[in-house]
Amino acid sequence: MKKKILVVAAHPDDDVLGCGGSISKLKKNHLIKVLFLAEGTSCRFENLFKKKQIQKEINVREYQAKKALKSLGVNLYKFFNLPCGRLDTIPIIEINKKIESEINAFRPNIIFTHSENDCNSDHRIIFKSVMMATRPNNKHTVEELYSFEVLSSTEWNFSNNFNPTFFQILNKKNVQDKWKAFKHFKSEIHKFPLPRTKSGIFNLAKVRGSQAGSEYAEAFKLIRFFKN
Repeated sequence: MKKKILVVAAHPDDDVLGCGGSISKLKKNHLIKVLFLAEGTSCRFENLFKKKQIQKEINVREYQAKKALKSLGVNLYKFFNLPCGRLDTIPIIEINKKIESEINAFRPNIIFTHSENDCNSDHRIIFKSVMMATRPNNKHTVEELYSFEVLSSTEWNFSNNFNPTFFQILNKKNVQDKWKAFKHFKSEIHKFPLPRTKSGIFNLAKVRGSQAGSEYAEAFKLIRFFKN
């Protein structure tokens, strides 16, 4: 049977930026599902009473996420649409329960999620919640847990850098697939020299590849590994 991978992302696009190249590589031999806990849009509105406009933008972001996942060959996903940028206003046990429920239903072997050191507070909360939701228990123990890096969030925490311990070797097509998927998030694309560009995605893949002795790679931090 195929091993199962669960990607737990704070916002739509974090999945692609964090492990889009690995999804492109692993989808053939793994069953992959993606969870989005927050909607990724409402935090950009100063006036939260513009509910119709905000909901319209949330719907656009969700549509883009679905197109991006389709381009990567993923058809299992779930949106919880918790408030973007305000996960700290929600009791973490409520977030834990959502993630635990998905883990118990999907029973993944591997989880990819955020780094505990990201600048983005939603990312840090999701990491913390995943850590609690994956505590070894009798229902289901996740065998492998990794954190990923997200351009314009992870590298901007200058005081506590992301130090990868695991590298997924990629080929050029995997990185191209990552960029093609990310292009669906039109509002998230930067202008060079900011990081969320085609150059930014390829440059990071090359840097991580050079660390691993290959042309391209994605970098992760191994958090836990259980082997029978």
